[in-house]
Amino acid sequence: MALSDYVAAAVTVLRRRPGDILPMYLLGSAIPAIVRVVPFFAIAVAYAFLATTGGLATIRADLAALEPPPSANTDPEALETWASGLEPVVEQFVAPPLLALAAVAAIVSFLLFVGLTAVVAAGQLATCYSRLRDNRGLLAGIDGARRYWLRFLGLFVLEFVCWAVVLTAVGIVTALVAGAASLASGSAAATLPVVLLAAVVALVVLLAVRAVFAFAPVAVVVDDAGVFGSLRNTLGFVRARPGGALFYYLVALVTVVALSTVTGLLSLVDVVTVGSLLSALVVFPALDLLKTAVYCGYRDRLAPPEPPTNTVREQLRGGLRRGWDDMLSFVRSTPGIHALVVVLALVGFGAGWAAADPFAGTFQASITARLDGWLPPAMAANLFGNNWLVALTTAYAGVAFAIPAIVSLLFNGVFLGIYARLEVDPLELAAFVVPHGIFEIPAILVASALGISVGGTAWRTWRGSAVRTDLADALERTFWVLVGLGIVLAIAAVIEGFVSPYYYQLFL
Repeated sequence: MALSDYVAAAVTVLRRRPGDILPMYLLGSAIPAIVRVVPFFAIAVAYAFLATTGGLATIRADLAALEPPPSANTDPEALETWASGLEPVVEQFVAPPLLALAAVAAIVSFLLFVGLTAVVAAGQLATCYSRLRDNRGLLAGIDGARRYWLRFLGLFVLEFVCWAVVLTAVGIVTALVAGAASLASGSAAATLPVVLLAAVVALVVLLAVRAVFAFAPVAVVVDDAGVFGSLRNTLGFVRARPGGALFYYLVALVTVVALSTVTGLLSLVDVVTVGSLLSALVVFPALDLLKTAVYCGYRDRLAPPEPPTNTVREQLRGGLRRGWDDMLSFVRSTPGIHALVVVLALVGFGAGWAAADPFAGTFQASITARLDGWLPPAMAANLFGNNWLVALTTAYAGVAFAIPAIVSLLFNGVFLGIYARLEVDPLELAAFVVPHGIFEIPAILVASALGISVGGTAWRTWRGSAVRTDLADALERTFWVLVGLGIVLAIAAVIEGFVSPYYYQLFL
């Protein structure tokens, strides 16, 4: 097959039924939202520990005795003097039980992150392989995540070991050779060529390792191979189809460089979330589809769906219409979940308000200060990207039996309650929030309800009262509802960027 056929297959799959593949990649973006449940739980335990041991009362008393923090332009000695008053507060947080709790939370978070990454990666490539054979993607992804995740984890560990061995060996050899060169010449400058050569050698070897491991996960899924069997199959593929392998490597390299460049340029104007959205919705699925298509061509197993007959513009218009309709349908069909979400949000807000009440006056927040340097187009783009990413991750993190969605909802409520209680001018804050908040807040609440709904389906599937098709359908429906929420959040972002910071100042 020609290399263009692999590209065409990847593009066709992405365009033909995006809701049957992109949810798996959004699940990858939701992993941090699932993992952060662990530190949030640790924070709750720490708060309970401080409350029961009297540490919390001591912290409040120490903070109440502090003077308001000096401004940034104050004499550094005055700032240092004020900071020294925080030492008794810090001592409460470094108590041995709390340090032990932090260590356990860090270890559990790391292990959970690695494990979930293996599970989702297996599901992603299984989804790609199924769609490239014109079968249901998410259903195969759910099966693949359960079937292959341990093999993917083994590949992750093995690649890490290879990198560690290469770096250690190069480091030891470099140290020995550089030491000998320095002694022979009597100058430390003689070690520079040795170090540069070692760096080049290490880079080449590490790139070779990455090149082999890049296709090994695909071999696991396509060939149903084990960890070492997938590596053997990958080496056979590279020897048999060096052109196809090199083509993928070049495309991946150019894509990563282009994405990094765009992300870096956007960060100059404080637009920092677009890169994450592009990665999850375009770059990662496209590269995985291309990689899988190239390997499937080698195995004669490539049978992609027929290309769509409508244009990209027609497909985009139809997708937005479907997202809007599915969003309205979801809201109408789940009043109970949405009522629960509103109650949880109010509980979180009240808890945040109560927690911040003793510190009102000691610490202050100001919406006016936040608006310094506000650039409307950049802020609108960043706000949309950030809010939609929050909605995406909240909804798909709910697959972990709804717990992360509920935790995220409560955490956001607590944060807003703290921020509102510490605000210098609550009326000004309300005036800023209302125009865009009437769109943004309901959208985030609907995303939380989506997470709870998906979590309920995942729980029923795990218990056996629902089938895997139900979970696949729920993941696909969630994608389209989130498209509808994206429209609402885009409207909110435009209002927040161009209207909210300015309109009320006319009446001050």
